Amino acid sequence: MGLDMLKRLMEEKDNLERILDNLNEGIIAHDHQRRIVFFNRSAERITGFKREEVLNKDCHDVFGRPFCGDQCSFLVKDPKLTSEIHYPLTAITKDGDLRKLEMVVNPIFDKDGSFFGVLACFKDLTDLLALEFELKKVSSFNGIIGSSPQMLQIYKKIKALAQVDYPVHIFGETGSGKELVAHAIHQESKRAKGPFVPVNCSALPENLLESELFGYERGAFTGAYKARKGRFELAHKGTLFLDEIGDMPLHLQAKLLRAIESGYIEKLGGESPVRVDVRILSGTHKDLGKEVKEGRFRSDLYYRLNVVPIHIPPLRERSQDIPLLAEHFLKEAQREGIKAKGISKHAMRLLMEYSWPGNVRELQSAIRYALVHCQDGLIKEDDLPQVIREKPFQSHEENTGNRISPKDVEQALLQAKGSKTKAAQILGIGRATLYRYLKRM
Repeated sequence: MGLDMLKRLMEEKDNLERILDNLNEGIIAHDHQRRIVFFNRSAERITGFKREEVLNKDCHDVFGRPFCGDQCSFLVKDPKLTSEIHYPLTAITKDGDLRKLEMVVNPIFDKDGSFFGVLACFKDLTDLLALEFELKKVSSFNGIIGSSPQMLQIYKKIKALAQVDYPVHIFGETGSGKELVAHAIHQESKRAKGPFVPVNCSALPENLLESELFGYERGAFTGAYKARKGRFELAHKGTLFLDEIGDMPLHLQAKLLRAIESGYIEKLGGESPVRVDVRILSGTHKDLGKEVKEGRFRSDLYYRLNVVPIHIPPLRERSQDIPLLAEHFLKEAQREGIKAKGISKHAMRLLMEYSWPGNVRELQSAIRYALVHCQDGLIKEDDLPQVIREKPFQSHEENTGNRISPKDVEQALLQAKGSKTKAAQILGIGRATLYRYLKRM
């Protein structure tokens, strides 16, 4: 009698919804046309979407892409799902965060036994992943150095991105390590066996950037004596990292957008499109949202690139990572045969108090500078670049002109015999910072 009563209660829609709403697992149900018919409270909590935002809407339209990515059973016109399936899933929340999920999908049949839709049940494993990092006391990850809470969050995002092929936009100040993060994403992904191809969009003149990206055929222009593959073709089956994407000219942005949307590139002088299978990662020190508003960057390309944003905090906001990074650069120097014993306490205090507008790259340059000037391999206060000893930098590298005089730059270039890389090391700043300073001056 009690079982019959329970069965009748569960058959009532309101009672069944109440039961499902109290589960810790997220529940999404949709019909064979992908219209969402049920979305419980845990699904709201995990995805960030409210029930009223998703009910009676196409699942793919709601999430902007298949919620289950390549695992989605509804990528084909007539899906055939006859039994329960399990798979791991990395989902993107409404706020753009990544959640590591364990998904179980069951088919739903109507009273006549016809396929009606699916019931998806998923657990959020993201916190377990975070606990794994905490227990291991991670101090580095895929070549990235740091154990601060900010860096642990980035490591977790990189791990979560391993199972998906979404575009990732990495932003942060110059020298903060955008290319290292991009390479780590590639290494953790299913494309790790393929090539990782970086290209700095600001380092190439506008007239060369197009041919560098897309390649050219023989005779496409004066001096094109033989055909050459561009970075897109070189990155086939792998990852292309477009660094400083904010400096790309508008006409090239349009061509890049076509390549991303179609999967085909057009080589200079070519007669037919070339198919490429490439994952796109991008990076910039600029605020692309602001660039879009001011008409310097295409909004459609921005939304294509900014599917998963990753912000790399400046070094001044994670000063606890400075000793780890300094130790890493000392070991690097030792491998190169340079006498590098360590850093005195007072020198380390100065490094910790400095605001590092050039970030990790500037710290590396400062360590190299100090090792050249120290006598016994132990870096002391007087061995550090003058700008670190005298006063801290201001908080943003745009103020470089207030800290370095043209005379300082001239002397450094003379000492380095014209090498901008060596001149930047002498000045204790990043190479890109010096390039921008020279351009402004």
